[in-house]
Amino acid sequence: MKKGDIILLSFPFTDLKGKKIRPALVLVVSDLDVIVAFITTQFKWQNPFDILLEPNDNNGLKKTSLLRLSKITTIDKDLVLGKLGELNELDIQNINQNLIKILNL
Repeated sequence: MKKGDIILLSFPFTDLKGKKIRPALVLVVSDLDVIVAFITTQFKWQNPFDILLEPNDNNGLKKTSLLRLSKITTIDKDLVLGKLGELNELDIQNINQNLIKILNL
């Protein structure tokens, strides 16, 4: 697992009262944990830092999706169910630029 991989996991809801199996983007990998950003097909909560992802053979997405860089969480690697695909280097550079902006780095 590496930065830019799109994985399938049991993703917790923001209020931590439930979870749903969904795709997420790997941002950081450590020995026990992984930091991921939420991917959704719901566009009603879009903000300027979100990135549109179109499905293709490399990323494994089934529908046009929104990478929610404002929805980042750290999860145990054991929650990862598998890899769907990966993003290309240009997408990763765009993500890095938006992370710099959203985190005020």
